Amino acid sequence: MAMSPILVRSLPFGLYIVLLALEGLLPDWAPDFDVRWLYPVKAGLVALALAVLWRHYDELRTWALPARHLLLSIATGIIVLVLWVNLDAGWMLMGEMGGGYDPASVAGEIDWLLVAFRIAGAALVVPLMEELFWRSFLQRWVQQQDFLTLDPGRIGIKGLLIASALFAVEHLQWFAGLVAGLAYGWLYIRTRNLWAPVVAHAVTNGLLGAYVVATGEWRFW
Repeated sequence: MAMSPILVRSLPFGLYIVLLALEGLLPDWAPDFDVRWLYPVKAGLVALALAVLWRHYDELRTWALPARHLLLSIATGIIVLVLWVNLDAGWMLMGEMGGGYDPASVAGEIDWLLVAFRIAGAALVVPLMEELFWRSFLQRWVQQQDFLTLDPGRIGIKGLLIASALFAVEHLQWFAGLVAGLAYGWLYIRTRNLWAPVVAHAVTNGLLGAYVVATGEWRFW
């Protein structure tokens, strides 16, 4: 039986959100559990869901990103990173930035396995999961409910703004999230290829991980 195209693009994202909610409850349910280790579990389960559903993602099954679009995607990812670490004023946040995902032990030594899991999940799993949901599905669906037949190049301002605004709400740094959503959404429209925002998103997240580890600015995680 054929699966709904909305469902297959929403399931990995929905799974991630459910596990994110569980992460907030775990300190009360299991006070002795190191909640930082839930991130590898989240990333692993979402990666498994993506692998199982991969045959349904026609927009990702072939790599058709020409060199000029690859360079544009990398440049976009770097620009978003630079903006992200600077767009942290109080009015740009929904709440307060806490200590973030700190991989350091009580003794102050960094657990590099935690770092590796965090960067791998953020750079390899999250971009695929989020771009399938926010750009391939939602940005097109807002424009046209039969979204699979819509050429990404025909997405209008309505689809771009609504998907980007909702993407912003998903992030504590809502303003940075809005900028990133607009950048990735524009890239999708410009290249007509979902791999472009996936690459840009991966570059942003991967370099953000390197920045956080190098500076100790765990709040960005």
